[in-house]
Amino acid sequence: MYPIILLSVLGVVTLFLGFSKSKNVLLPSTLMFLIIALIGNFLEWNQGPLLYFYDMLRVDNLSLAFNGIVLASAFMIVAISGGFQNDADSEPAEYYALMLLSLVGAIMMIGFQHMIMLFIGVEILSIAMYVLTGSNKRNLRSNEAALKYLLMGAFATGFMLFGITLIYGATGSFNLTQIQAYVTTANVAAPSYLLYAGLLLLLIGMLFKVSAAPFHFWTPDVYEGAPTIFTAYMSTIVKTAGFAALYRLLDHTFAGAYSYWWIVLAIVAVLTLIVGNIGAAGQSSFKRMMAYSGISHAGYLLIAVTAISQPSQSAIVFYSIAYSLATICAFAVLLLVSREKANNQQLGEDYDAFNGLAKKNPLLAFVMTVSMLSLAGIPLTAGFWGKFMIFSSAADRGIIWITIIAILMSTVGIYYYFRVILASYLKEGDLTEIRVAPIFKAVMVFATVLTILFGLVPGIFEGLI
Repeated sequence: MYPIILLSVLGVVTLFLGFSKSKNVLLPSTLMFLIIALIGNFLEWNQGPLLYFYDMLRVDNLSLAFNGIVLASAFMIVAISGGFQNDADSEPAEYYALMLLSLVGAIMMIGFQHMIMLFIGVEILSIAMYVLTGSNKRNLRSNEAALKYLLMGAFATGFMLFGITLIYGATGSFNLTQIQAYVTTANVAAPSYLLYAGLLLLLIGMLFKVSAAPFHFWTPDVYEGAPTIFTAYMSTIVKTAGFAALYRLLDHTFAGAYSYWWIVLAIVAVLTLIVGNIGAAGQSSFKRMMAYSGISHAGYLLIAVTAISQPSQSAIVFYSIAYSLATICAFAVLLLVSREKANNQQLGEDYDAFNGLAKKNPLLAFVMTVSMLSLAGIPLTAGFWGKFMIFSSAADRGIIWITIIAILMSTVGIYYYFRVILASYLKEGDLTEIRVAPIFKAVMVFATVLTILFGLVPGIFEGLI
């Protein structure tokens, strides 16, 4: 509960800091606010399941772990966003305030114990993302992306609300515990078609938020059109919060109806893997490739949700950490390269932008290489163990066929991730030495070290959740 209160207050404080004469105070202040929220988050660690706000919000070790991933990701993304202060047309106070306040929605999604809390969390996070996606008002791609995201997000919200309504109609409650009790009883007695129709519609709304196929159509255009820093924010924090909410919904509430929903989720997972990997392989734009890559990783996470169990819970947490670290590093390097290309009046979002990166910028090339290897699931990186844990949980559940498809799709991923590595080391380019701010460099090195560390010692979090 502490992060919700702290971020709500500190988000408003950040808005008022925008009235100060110097913009330089905003970045360190926002970072300090995120550190305070992160410390406040773990004050309730191991204190048992706690309920707040009239039993609408649940705090346990699992929710605190996801909160920690979200807050740490936000800290790293804000740390590499210093370019706001150098842009005369930007409004960094508004951007940072929206980012802080959107985290309130993410934390509500992660710990919801009541359907209304889920809806409020989704809307707080989504509305902030609509605004941030279109924040580059002079860029037509940014405006188009924001409009597409808003319109399709509104439809998804409609499905989700209709689903919640049907679930309430069947169970007479919005509380997850009471819904769980009804599901267990109904599953024993007779199936409730109203309940399962509501669950299906609710899943449609939630699957849209995590970019699962066939609800993924907004993702490539929005990722490409949004400013890169917000694309990084969207691809990590929104996805982590969405899967945390999806897991809580299905594991804590609808586990008793597993036989009714698992095949639907399994089919969506396979479709998401195929669309994401095949789509990424055909891209020339790095940002669009990362969009389809995000879709494919949603497929892997859906496998863990489908194989719902204690091992899959640990797999989702570990995979979220590995994915967030690698994705933030990848977008950090893209941000630096594209900024350098823009200064030379060149386009900097295609694979060719990384040509010859290692010659003048070996650190950036190494960071990008580790990120791509982790996303591809190559051994000695965190991404390898994340996929291994997910495949193991699916095998333990007995759904071997979905594991085989996922492994085949992983081999496709090697192709498009290695294109970036080959461009950095084997191709000639005109990139000069790129100046990297100390905090920018610290974040990239820290995330890269963690990616390698978790690849070498994957059991470091074992037994904590």
